Amino acid sequence: MLQDKLLRLTTPLTALLIAFGFVAGQLRSAENLDTAGKTNIVLILVDDLGWMDLSCQGSDYFRTPNIDRLALQGMRFTDAYAACAVCSPTRAAVMTGRWPGRVGVTDWIRARFQRGNQPTSNITRTEYVGGNNRKLLCPSNPFWMEHEEITIAELLKPAGYVSCHIGKWHLGDPDWYPQRQGFDLNIAGCDIGQPPSYFDPYNHPRYNFDKQMLPRKQGEFLTHREGHEAKQFIEQNKSKPFFLSYCPYAVHTPIQAIDEIAAKYVRPDKSANNAKYAAMVESVDDAVGMIMDTLKETGLENNTLVIFTSDNGGLKGPTDNSPLRSGKGYAYEGGIRVPLIVRWPEVIKPGTISNEPVSSVDYLPSIAEAAGCDIPAGREIDGTSLLSLLKSDGQKSLERSAIYWHFPHYRHSPGPYSIIRSGDWKLIKWYEGGFELYNLKDDLSERTNLAKGMDFKVKELDRQLTSELSRIGAKIPKPNPNYVSKSK
Repeated sequence: MLQDKLLRLTTPLTALLIAFGFVAGQLRSAENLDTAGKTNIVLILVDDLGWMDLSCQGSDYFRTPNIDRLALQGMRFTDAYAACAVCSPTRAAVMTGRWPGRVGVTDWIRARFQRGNQPTSNITRTEYVGGNNRKLLCPSNPFWMEHEEITIAELLKPAGYVSCHIGKWHLGDPDWYPQRQGFDLNIAGCDIGQPPSYFDPYNHPRYNFDKQMLPRKQGEFLTHREGHEAKQFIEQNKSKPFFLSYCPYAVHTPIQAIDEIAAKYVRPDKSANNAKYAAMVESVDDAVGMIMDTLKETGLENNTLVIFTSDNGGLKGPTDNSPLRSGKGYAYEGGIRVPLIVRWPEVIKPGTISNEPVSSVDYLPSIAEAAGCDIPAGREIDGTSLLSLLKSDGQKSLERSAIYWHFPHYRHSPGPYSIIRSGDWKLIKWYEGGFELYNLKDDLSERTNLAKGMDFKVKELDRQLTSELSRIGAKIPKPNPNYVSKSK
C-alpha cells in the first residue's frame, strides 16, 4: 500500500521506475529479509483519558497498578500533548507523524450515521462553511484521512512487520478502514467514534461496528474483549516482528461500567458517573495488564517498545483534570495535555521522568527509528524521534523551537483557534480576535493571561505560529461576508 501511495504522487515515468525497483526489492526481500531480533511495537492510545486519571500521575482516586508498573519500568512524561483537543485529528497525527493542519483532519470525523442527508463522496470537501450568525467561515472537515498519507503500519510493512489494529479508528468510511491503510488485521476499527455499548452484543439502534468485530460472549465488557484480542494477536505472531495498535474505546462515552467494579469507587465526594468512569479506567488498566503479561509469557517483553498515551484530555464531568484548566475540546491544558509512558527495557532507564514537551506527531518517527525503518525520501514529517531523549534518562532536550495546534472550527466560545507552546510560553490565538498568553512554569492552571502586558512576546510567538501554519499549508478561517451581528 505504501508503494501505491508513492506511485500516485509521482510522474508516470518516475512511477514506472519506482514500481520496477519496488518489485525487484520485494523479490529480494522475500528471499533475504532478516527479521530476527527486530523490536516489536505496542502503541496504546486510550480514548479521552485525562492527565490526572492514573495513580502514577498523582491521583488518589483511580487505581491503575498495571499502568503504574509501566511507569516504574520506563519513562513517564509530564509535558506530553495530544495533537488536538479532540480525537480524529490526534489519531491522524499519531498514524502519520504530521500536524493535523497538514493532514487536513482538524476536527473529529463525522461517521456515516451522523451526516444526515450529506451523501458520501469520493472527493474530499474543500469548501468553507458557516452560517450568517458566525463571524468566520471555516474549512470543512473531511470524512476520512486520505490514502496518500503513510501510516505507521505502511512504514513498517516493508521491514517484515505484521500489524494489527484493535479498537477505535475513527479516520474514515469503509474504504479508509485500517485494512485499507496498511494493517493486516482490524478488530473493531470503523467510522464510529464511540461504541454502540460496552457490553456484548454491543447493540445500538443507530450504529455498530460494521462487522469489524462480532459479539462473542453475552455481557462481556468491551475493553476486556479488546484486551483478549490483543493477547491472541501477540501469541499468534510471537515468532515475527509485529506492530500492535491497541486503541480501546474506553474511556469515551457512553459512561458504562461493570457494577461490582464501579461500587469500589463510590465516595461521598464523587458522583455515580465518576465511579463508573473510574471503573472504565480500571478496565483499561486490566487490558494493559493482559498485554504486558502476554509479552512476558511469550518471552517478548524485553524486545518490545510500549508507548502508552491518550488522544486528548479528559471529558469534563466524568473526570476532573485539575490542576489543569478545562478539558476535552478546549484550548487549555486540560484539553490537550495527556499522560505518556514509554517502556523499552535495556534502552530506557526504569523509573525516569522527562519534562520535555512532546507531541502525538513524535510517535511515528520514534517507532521508525526503533524499527530501523527509513522515512520515504521527500516525505515531510513534523514529529521528532524521541529515541535520543529516551536513551538519555530524560535529560536530553529535543532542541526544537515549539509545538503547535490548529483548530479552525467553532466548538466552544470564543471560536476557532491555534496554539503555540515555545519553552514555558503558551500562546492561544483566537481567530475572532484576541490572544491569551500563559507561562506554564509559573501558572500551570492558566489563571493569569499575560497578553496585555507582554505585547512583544505575543507578537513574537504569533509570527512563529503564523509561519508554521503557512509552512504546512493549514487552512485558516476567513471573514464571513454574510455575517449578521446579533445586536442588529
